[in-house]
Amino acid sequence: MARIDQVEISQVDIAPKVRRTDAIQSFVTQETVLVTVRCDDGSAGTGYSYTIGTGGSSIVALLRDHLGPLLAGRDPQQYEALWRDLFFHTHATAVGAITSLALAAVDTALWDRNCKVAGQPLWRMAGGAKARVPVYTTEGGWLHLEPAQLVEQTLAAQEQGFLGAKLKVGKPHVAQDMARLSAVRGAVGADFELMVDANQSFSLAEAIRRARQYEELDLAWFEEPMPAEHVAGHAQLRAATSVPIAVGESMYHLAQFGEYAQQGACSIVQADVARVGGITPWLKIAHLAEAHNLAVCPHFLMELHVSLCAAVPNSRWVEYIPQLDDLTTSRLRIEAGHALAPETPGLGIEWDAAQLQARRKFDPIVVV
Repeated sequence: MARIDQVEISQVDIAPKVRRTDAIQSFVTQETVLVTVRCDDGSAGTGYSYTIGTGGSSIVALLRDHLGPLLAGRDPQQYEALWRDLFFHTHATAVGAITSLALAAVDTALWDRNCKVAGQPLWRMAGGAKARVPVYTTEGGWLHLEPAQLVEQTLAAQEQGFLGAKLKVGKPHVAQDMARLSAVRGAVGADFELMVDANQSFSLAEAIRRARQYEELDLAWFEEPMPAEHVAGHAQLRAATSVPIAVGESMYHLAQFGEYAQQGACSIVQADVARVGGITPWLKIAHLAEAHNLAVCPHFLMELHVSLCAAVPNSRWVEYIPQLDDLTTSRLRIEAGHALAPETPGLGIEWDAAQLQARRKFDPIVVV
């Protein structure tokens, strides 16, 4: 039986490919925290997590001082035991983003190692529901763009073969949102999917007001209309509009998704594998959603989510936002508007060792 004998922690910061703005924030830099787990049989796996500009050093400290040392001598195949032990060891800081992001870096490393040892790609090991998933783009829908730019970039995405595009909303007045969205809908036609994302910027009253205006545009979903902790408000909103309501990127535990499902407060689940603590809890959330007849359309991290979407039957979309190109030699394969699950053993992410070394923020921390 293999045992973990070394944990290596590093961080690489990378800039977004384009300027990214929404109703409440800007995506400044991706702090990419990487964990490599090495075992006494020579096997190893690398996982990662991220922030959009703040908190990376806190994730590193939590891994270095608290989570990494607990892995020494443990069986890497015991996903559930390891995840639960690490979670309860940090229970005073859970549920929350920093702890979940740190857990995800470890959990994805374990899955990478175990899939490689088994000689299987993640999507097959985790369920193998399908080999391809429809893909939509978010990279051309940022809030600072003028209507003409939105139209131009969305038309370009349509020509490139994407089946849908997400646009940011949250301008000071609903009329401004409607002008932007109507221009794009008129340009791309009725059979191209449009999604909108408010990034938790509205009150309940304003969310209902805007959703009713958006209905005429036949949107695929209205994402994060309000702060994620307002479950009852989302239930009221869902009952007040025909536009599907999507939530999940700002939720950090299985129980939070369960509460949304039980209260009928969403139509689409957008669990982010890094923000919920890794692959082990992500799969539980996906199956919880399936039990409630809800689609899974995860947030960001397309390089990892393509495999998870391929693993489960109720996934609907992969979100296209390229971010790891500077650090990897692998690329997301897209054919006829569908992202293809990678067949290489492990997570399907091939890291560029030279780039990681050149761009790292500090010398790797080794926990023995």
